[in-house]
Amino acid sequence: QVQLVESGGGTVQSGGSLRLSCTASGFMLTYAIAWIRQAPGKKREGISCISSSKTYYADSVKGRFTASRDNAQNVVYLQMNNLKVDDTADYYCATSRTFNCDDDFNYDYWGQGTQVTVAP
Repeated sequence: QVQLVESGGGTVQSGGSLRLSCTASGFMLTYAIAWIRQAPGKKREGISCISSSKTYYADSVKGRFTASRDNAQNVVYLQMNNLKVDDTADYYCATSRTFNCDDDFNYDYWGQGTQVTVAP
């Protein structure tokens, strides 16, 4: 059974850091893995995708967020630094078990999400 589980969310003050984890089960996490967030009342936003050939970041997080992977542990991370109030959202990891990132962030498998709250 394919499953993704996010963890590491929480509440942090503006300027702080968090590291999210996306752990896979049922398959090896060697495929492209995307991070998507959704803030209350806002559209879903694709913020990062890590594949074997490239890592993509949305302008809203570029220079502050870093995606990485540990294939041995079957985990993908999203290091989030210099967090802002606007980063408050539910964060999801997703994949379609392909090696390329989807430009539209349409993926077949999603985790349940982890909540990030950034206080002023």
